[in-house]
Amino acid sequence: MNPLGMMELASKYSKFKEQHPKFGQFLKSVANKGLTEGSIMYMEFKSVDGKSYSANIKLTKEDIEFLEMLK
Repeated sequence: MNPLGMMELASKYSKFKEQHPKFGQFLKSVANKGLTEGSIMYMEFKSVDGKSYSANIKLTKEDIEFLEMLK
């Protein structure tokens, strides 16, 4: 990623943290518990028109390494 793209990403991340302050604490709590291989991450999205989408991800070693890099 180019430096300008990195700066834009940092700016958007900062704004996201401002708008959703509990999300960061949630991620820290999960990370402090210890991400372990075989744990299941569950995600759900509800649209404004009432539709619901969900997915489960069983974490692999590679998933955990990637998530650790995002910290």
